Amino acid sequence: MDDGIASAPSLVDHVIPASTAAHLDASTASNSRTCSKPAAVRSALSAAGRVLFDRSRERKKIVNDADRLRKYLARFDLEWGELRERFRQN
Repeated sequence: MDDGIASAPSLVDHVIPASTAAHLDASTASNSRTCSKPAAVRSALSAAGRVLFDRSRERKKIVNDADRLRKYLARFDLEWGELRERFRQN
């Protein structure tokens, strides 16, 4: 089943400004590439969070995937709406 994830653009390559991406550690850049693909094909923050945190969410007392993803994006000075808009442009 092709859900569009494999062909989705990555956060580092298309969304984070080159000046910011140039300062990312290799592990952070790799992780953000992996994490951005589910976000690119999901229309809702919570849906993207459920995909990204599919295992760790099982260990949480309170599951708030949207908040976790929002905090992750904030590390790159991004918000969900901005991320979705940038992916649509690419």
